[in-house]
Amino acid sequence: MLRRTLAIAVKELLQLRRDPRTALTLLGMPMVMLLIYGYALSFDVQHIRFAVVDQDGTRASRDVAQAFLQSGYFDLVSQGRDPRVLDTLFDSGRVQAALVIPSGYGVDLAARRSTALQFVLDGSDSQTATTILGYARQIVGSVSPVIRKNARDAAVAPVPLVWYNPDLSSARFLVPGLLAFILMVTSVIATALAVVREKERGTMESLRATPLVAIELLIGKTLPYLLLASGAATGALVIARLLFDVHVRGSLVWLAAVTLLFLAASLGWGVLVSTVAETQQVAFQLGLLSSMLPTFILSGFIFPISSMPPALQLITHLVPARYFLTALREIILKGAGPEVWWNQAVGLLVYGAVVLAVATARTVRSL
Repeated sequence: MLRRTLAIAVKELLQLRRDPRTALTLLGMPMVMLLIYGYALSFDVQHIRFAVVDQDGTRASRDVAQAFLQSGYFDLVSQGRDPRVLDTLFDSGRVQAALVIPSGYGVDLAARRSTALQFVLDGSDSQTATTILGYARQIVGSVSPVIRKNARDAAVAPVPLVWYNPDLSSARFLVPGLLAFILMVTSVIATALAVVREKERGTMESLRATPLVAIELLIGKTLPYLLLASGAATGALVIARLLFDVHVRGSLVWLAAVTLLFLAASLGWGVLVSTVAETQQVAFQLGLLSSMLPTFILSGFIFPISSMPPALQLITHLVPARYFLTALREIILKGAGPEVWWNQAVGLLVYGAVVLAVATARTVRSL
């Protein structure tokens, strides 16, 4: 059995040698896509148009305004003492955020009495507004622990210590998700096309005349792509480290083990797609639709699973990237061991076993 499986793997490697575009696509596409999405997709907000209304005019008020400007996120557009100008500034879109410092702020701060700042936001873009508010809380909290949160005048409250991502960089959150997204899409499409190619060229008929069994064919077909996808994952991690400053805090051994589990499950899904499709065009479309959209929407890559309706949360268990992404963030960002994410590894094992069993059953019918 091992000899026949290796023979199929060698045959596939020779086929990849004759068609280097497929190998280059599987190796290079994840790194290229990581570069593009890594720079283009970001929740960080910079060059925020900012206004300051300082009704106190003390050194303490100037210090808190200067803290915003020195953070690197805010660009001063307007400064004055009359808060009535804010209506015009926000209506015209000249500013996105404004800080209003009330009179008596410096005196209250020096006496360590409760005081408040008013932070005004343009909420037409809720995602941007939430990010800006997070910046403001962090800045004001670092300036003074005396400022209290007041719901009536939208004061900004100090924030606690942030673990794992202290500067709240979106790259550290997005890059693990991008790895799962890119590896899933490229692995499924590459494997689906490889098996369907046998059907289009008529070589599947020749395989029927051999003593091969279905499981040997499937494993032999996927082994070369598992090696290529592993190399692509390694290259993507190196790019994430060099360009996006994403450190792997946990064990590289455990990271490699979980990645291999995920790649095996992804390749198994690609094989299953290939048993349904009869042409490479159909295989490409099915592979793209069944891997890209579920991974992007239902894996927790962009949208938190906990915020989804209960019915949709159940459906996310059919998406292998859900398990991989959770384990990936635990290992890369938190440095956690298997005692934390073992259930995610079990989910990948179960998913891969079920997909491979169904793909084997369908292949038996064709052989």
